[in-house]
Amino acid sequence: MEAVAAVLTLRHGLIPPTIGCVESADGLGVDLVTGSPRALPLSGDLVLSNSFGFGGHNAVLALRRGSLGVSVG
Repeated sequence: MEAVAAVLTLRHGLIPPTIGCVESADGLGVDLVTGSPRALPLSGDLVLSNSFGFGGHNAVLALRRGSLGVSVG
């Protein structure tokens, strides 16, 4: 499911908000998206999808927006 959400982020150009986060602690220096989605910067063409499993089975997918000029949908 996380990889699907990452692809949809690239396709729609929107960063979804962090679920359940309404405020962050001051001074952390973390840029959280809260409340509503935020537009993906024009230079934002790469997302990472991390998956962690039991026994050390971990995987990372690096997905980049394509530039073939193909329109989907």
